[in-house]
Amino acid sequence: MTGYGRADVTKKGVTARVEVRGVNSRYLEVTPRMPRSLSLRENDVKEIIRGYINRGKVNVQVTLDSSSNGSAPLKINVDAAKSYYKLLEQLRKGVKLKEQVNLSHLLQFSEVLSATEETEAGEKEWQAVEQALHKAMKDFNEMRQKEGKELSKDFKKRIEWMGDTVGKIETLSKERIPEERKRLQERVEQLLEDKSVLDQKRLELELILLADKLDVTEECVRYRSHNKFFLEAMANEDSAGRKLNFLVQEMNREANTMGAKSNDATIAHLVVKLKEEIEKIREQLQNIE
Repeated sequence: MTGYGRADVTKKGVTARVEVRGVNSRYLEVTPRMPRSLSLRENDVKEIIRGYINRGKVNVQVTLDSSSNGSAPLKINVDAAKSYYKLLEQLRKGVKLKEQVNLSHLLQFSEVLSATEETEAGEKEWQAVEQALHKAMKDFNEMRQKEGKELSKDFKKRIEWMGDTVGKIETLSKERIPEERKRLQERVEQLLEDKSVLDQKRLELELILLADKLDVTEECVRYRSHNKFFLEAMANEDSAGRKLNFLVQEMNREANTMGAKSNDATIAHLVVKLKEEIEKIREQLQNIE
């Protein structure tokens, strides 16, 4: 299900901003975009998100703003500077240069200035990011829940309509069976002018078997059962996306059988409309976890 969440958290001089965007996907796919200092925390981010959702393609954007109180994130290696100074002095004297060794020469060596220890700084950053991520995911889920409530209302209306339509199909099917039986019997009698060769018992048996093939009562009962389980699954607080998808597949199977059995234009039209509603539900189910 689509969703968006955002949170800002300031902790120990570090401000973390987390934005979470999610779109539909069959599986869970998380793509974090974070500063290099947090590159080792990518799996931690994925685990936190997995605790909130099971499906979706999720993009996580993390930005940091650290307050250093005017101090640079570097430290001076005095011992290295002294060693390089001595070497440069030896070199200057060895080649008899008049130019004196100065600070700019020493700064050419990367060991003279080095980054401060990142362990402590990285831990402070992660604490802020972790808290912001939890807040953003709660915001993300609140948006999804609102969308889910609207989808639930829509599903209930469609399920109710399909239940009524299946009832109409069942009634029409039962009304058609005696008519179809009479029509077939008249057709057989027309083909057999000599009624002495007509085995009435055999004809009755064949008509009963044919009527059974035309009867969609069993399919209608199963369809209503799927409708009932669909509504129950929606009411369940647990993730029901996969179960709902399965039930929709079964509904479509029963509708196909109804259409194949029914030799009636009105019933065929109702089955087509029924399958249209099933397809609409199936498309919306891609938004359900």
